[in-house]
Amino acid sequence: MQDFVVITGFSGAGKSQAMACFEDAGYFCVDNLPPEMIGQLAELFEHEGSKVERAAVVSDVRGGTYFDGLVKVLDELAARGAPLRLLYLEASEVVLVNRYKETRRRHPLAEGVGGEGANPVGGQVSRAIGTERQLLEPLRDRAAVSIDTSDLSASRLRKVVADKMLPRGSIGKLAVTFLTYGFKHGAPRDADLLFDVRFLPNPHYEAHLRPLTGLDDPVREYVASSDGIEEFYGHLMPLLDYLLPQYEREGKAHLTVGIGCTGGRHRSVVIAERLARDYEGRGGYLVDVVHRDIGKPPRMP
Repeated sequence: MQDFVVITGFSGAGKSQAMACFEDAGYFCVDNLPPEMIGQLAELFEHEGSKVERAAVVSDVRGGTYFDGLVKVLDELAARGAPLRLLYLEASEVVLVNRYKETRRRHPLAEGVGGEGANPVGGQVSRAIGTERQLLEPLRDRAAVSIDTSDLSASRLRKVVADKMLPRGSIGKLAVTFLTYGFKHGAPRDADLLFDVRFLPNPHYEAHLRPLTGLDDPVREYVASSDGIEEFYGHLMPLLDYLLPQYEREGKAHLTVGIGCTGGRHRSVVIAERLARDYEGRGGYLVDVVHRDIGKPPRMP
């Protein structure tokens, strides 16, 4: 065994997506494994003749009372010298409750909520999350990696997990995500680099541009004609040209570059799209663009 990963954390925080990341990387994966069986599985893989070199298992509160034994099992594996790493996933309570409302799934600790197809009541889910937080508390500080998935889509979560957990050199090209956001909605939790472009003229104050976004030609032309914009690119792109190879040489698999403006709909979008086109055209990186707040309605005067 070269690597044995235990994935745990809050229900609805993305453990299935994390496990999918390990599956794609060739790990032997098992979902919803009771803690007692984790030790047995690790022992099986350690036997001579086992062809499993890397494995990942998910263990969480779906196991009921069995989950209480996870801390003990982790201690026993560590004492045996197993190549153990714990990945802990969490998200804000508001995000977790909304995810359960959207999927209409039943929280495993929720009481009095019909079944899988029932629509959980927010208060019931909140109480279940509170109970889950108490059960998970002893595990959080033991984690090799903790990831807050509140602002992460499924695809971005996989990239972050790959960056933080997969062996170096297993991913190939550096994956670069240009993430736009609005400062009034909060800075992203997972960005590696953040650039503030609020010094540029704001299209929001032009009535005919306000309902548009940075994906529309009039807004692109407005931002492109801003004083100092080319000088800005002249400083920013050489900086990225220096930093990206440094991160790649360090073994980083995924880099998130945050571009922020006030609302995340105009200036940041134009600049991120320009950067993405440039770096994708070079062919040396896997480039993605995520506009986190572009769909949020503009504040009207």
